[in-house]
Amino acid sequence: MTTTPSALEALGSGRCLIIGEVALTHDGSLGLAHAFIDAIAGAGADAVKFQTHIAAAESTPSEPFRVPFSRQDASRYDYWRRMEFTEDEWRGLAAHCRERGVLFISSPFSLEAVALLERVGQPLWKIASGEVSNVRLLDRVLETRAPVVLSTGMSPLAETDAAVARVTSRGVPVGVLQCTTAYPCPPQRIGLNLLPVYRERYGCWVGLSDHSATIYPGLAGAAIGMDILELHVTLSREMFGPDVVASVTTAELRQLVDGIRFIETMRAHPLDKDESAAETAPLRRLFTRSLVAMQALPAGTVLTRAHLAIKKPGTGLTPERLDEVVGRRLARAVAPDQVLVADDVEGLSE
Repeated sequence: MTTTPSALEALGSGRCLIIGEVALTHDGSLGLAHAFIDAIAGAGADAVKFQTHIAAAESTPSEPFRVPFSRQDASRYDYWRRMEFTEDEWRGLAAHCRERGVLFISSPFSLEAVALLERVGQPLWKIASGEVSNVRLLDRVLETRAPVVLSTGMSPLAETDAAVARVTSRGVPVGVLQCTTAYPCPPQRIGLNLLPVYRERYGCWVGLSDHSATIYPGLAGAAIGMDILELHVTLSREMFGPDVVASVTTAELRQLVDGIRFIETMRAHPLDKDESAAETAPLRRLFTRSLVAMQALPAGTVLTRAHLAIKKPGTGLTPERLDEVVGRRLARAVAPDQVLVADDVEGLSE
């Protein structure tokens, strides 16, 4: 699948920007990071997103693990170091995305990461929920003038209000993603109801950063018209890493992308029921029914219910005219199973 160059420009036009989140599921392997690009692009997403961590710039050796998942890293700091790529490696990942027709995006977690990604080049900035209140990082991102998408996973409304105001005050386009920091996120905590709240409150792009490990929230969000969907992707649920439990597989991503595009086409083509019925008139004659003579009847017969049946096709008098026909005389003789028309019955109009 090749994403058109206007994938980002289409934001707000009814086409959802679908972002496949690799995060750190590459586990520090550059080859695996490139494999994710091919898999996510092949599944039809619009963008591939990573996270850019520079251990010395964002963490201290005392930072604890959120979840004690790693058997090879003595500390969270060691894990961040193992997740680092060089600038040339980041450039290679960005180039690979361009070759596959998808957007390259990576969330920065330090000022140094912002500077690196600015040099590499990316079309928008995704600010992780833990960084929304990091005004130094946000201000540095705003200097690039590229659109900013804010996650709300750990933010009360007041914090999101302040971040959105900070972005819009610089004249930079902004999006807000409903996110619940739970891995995986259960259905009762998805917060789909907040999408229209954010749209009304901020007048901006809205969407989901989904950690449910299912395709259902994405489909539901598309049905109400969200602009952006970000979700974690794994090549297999047997892979290593803290985000795998909250990820969809690439096969599920393909199904989700197809479903969202189907829903968007439906939403873009509201149906006029009368117009639709007119288009199916030939089929209607095949599937509906008419009043039919049960037996041979001579002209002048006063029709009773016993004389009439209701059978296919629907090319004659419709069944709802039964009471109108009963008690009238036949204008001409009819054969058994003959579909009755108005001219067969005296005093009956079309």
